[in-house]
This record gives sequence, C-alpha cells and structure tokens, in this order.
Amino acid sequence: MSLPADLTSCLMHIADILANQRPTLSFEFFPPKTAEASEALYQTIGELEAYKPSFVSVTYGAGGSTRELTHDLVVRIKKTTTLDPVPHLTCVCHNEADIASILERYAEAGVSNILALGGDPPRNLEGYERKNDAFQHAVDLVSFITKFNNSHAHPDRRGFGIGVAGFPEGHPSTPNRMLEMDYLKAKVDAGADYICTQLFFDNHDFFDFRDRCKLAGIHIPIIAGIMPITSASGMRRMAELAAGARYPAKLMRAIQRCGGDEEAVQRVGVHYATEQCRDLLEHGVDGIHFYTLNKFQATREIYASLGIRDSSAVRPS
Repeated sequence: MSLPADLTSCLMHIADILANQRPTLSFEFFPPKTAEASEALYQTIGELEAYKPSFVSVTYGAGGSTRELTHDLVVRIKKTTTLDPVPHLTCVCHNEADIASILERYAEAGVSNILALGGDPPRNLEGYERKNDAFQHAVDLVSFITKFNNSHAHPDRRGFGIGVAGFPEGHPSTPNRMLEMDYLKAKVDAGADYICTQLFFDNHDFFDFRDRCKLAGIHIPIIAGIMPITSASGMRRMAELAAGARYPAKLMRAIQRCGGDEEAVQRVGVHYATEQCRDLLEHGVDGIHFYTLNKFQATREIYASLGIRDSSAVRPS
C-alpha cells in the first residue's frame, strides 16, 4: 500500500510521540449523532489545532448510529487537519471481517494508532448477546490488530500503534486487583504499546496504579485521563459513563458549597482538575488526556491556568 508523501511522512505511533515529547497533552471527542452536529464539531476541532495537541481520540459506538460517523470523522481529521486522530475500536457487535474492514480503511487513510477496548454492551440493540461477538475481551482485539500489523497491510511497516485502557480505581468488572493486573499485562504482551487511563479524581489512585503496573512488569507509557467537572448534574452521569467514579470528599464539599450555582460548580471543577494536572506534571506523568465531552472551554481554562500555550510547550521541569 502506498500513500501520498504528505501522509506517509505523518505516520507516527503514540510511542514515537512520547519518545520525542513527554508529557503529552491530548483531547478526546465523541461523534455527534447527526451529520449537522458532526460538521459543527469538526469546525471546533479545527479551532483547537492552535493548541497543538499531541493527538486526539474519537470514541466509538459499535452497535449504535455513531459507528460510521466515527469512521468518517477520523478519516476527515487525518486528511484535512494537522491533528493525529486515534480512533477507539471495541469488541462489541463485531466479527473478524468487520474489524479487518475497519482496520483496512484506517490503514488506507494513513491513521497510525488504534485504542483497543472491550466496549460496553449497546443499550439500543434488543436481543444482543455478547457471546456472539468474535472478540470477548480487549486482549483478543489487541491480538487481532497485532496479526493485522504482521500482515504488512499498513503503509507503516510496523502497522498500527496500539493503546489500551487502564483503570486507576480498578476495573469495574474485575474486583480482584491482582487478577486485573494480570489481564492488563496480557494486553501489553499481546502488542499494546501505551495505556490511557479511565478518568479519576484522586491522584493517589493514579500513582498507585502506576506503581502496580511496574510491579507487574508493565513498562509502557501510561497516560492519565482527566475529566473536569462542569456541572453538578453531570457528576452523576459522569460516574455512570465511567462505570463508577470515586469523588473525594473534599471535592464533594466544594461542589456542595456552590449551592446549585452552575457557574460556581464549573469554576470549582476547573480549579480541581487544574490542580490535578499540576500535581501529575510535577510527578512525571507520561501524558494527560482530557475527556472533553465535546465541551472545550474547561480544557482551555486549564491550559491558561497552567501557563500552557500549546501542548508542544510542555516539558518536564
């Protein structure tokens, strides 16, 4: 497979980016449910190019209406912006032919990285049975992508860079924390070359997770997932999306002091996330990934409070 020279020169794994720019700063988007909303998001994404994110990721609803919107948005970002898109890819509602077709499309567009996830069962598909999926766990998907990489069907002879999820507060479906690390190590051994964590609100959870990874023999970069709180009502939804999120008491007290004032809640949320990021940067985090929920003002304010002009300006002290 051959690509135009301008695309071929942009082939870069997240591991390559981390080798040259650490810590990284990156954003996550989700594709809207309509073509009109997707167009509006695309325009906003273009405005964020000025922040020079290390990469951007795009979420994926395998069983829902956003599936093709994800593919289209990822390819469009790759072809028409300077941003490096990392599409999410999940196990649910897929057979091997589906995944192979998706990988071929991304390879043809010059997309360099994939975030391989187990995925959540779709709520909108009646009668869906997880057992019918070709890939039961994220490690199976990682292995399949590695097999695709070994076929040299990608213009980068290494194939795709592969990211996987990590859970500082613990994986919701694996209460045995020792077994959880075994599962994570299996994904690394299958070909994953970086970890991006689920959101968390206590940095001690992240630092402990990072230490446990080292003890388990996991030595690939770990990027911290941060989601600023922008509304009191959104906190409950945020916890649901994350399959559980632990809010420290000091954060909950600060939110309660706002007395329902949504502007005050957002100020508290941005301040709290800013202090999280400041502490992570001081303690040598490999990267910070902002879960924006397509609302970018909070991330802009965090950048400003940290004195960051753009992601390329961040360097460890």
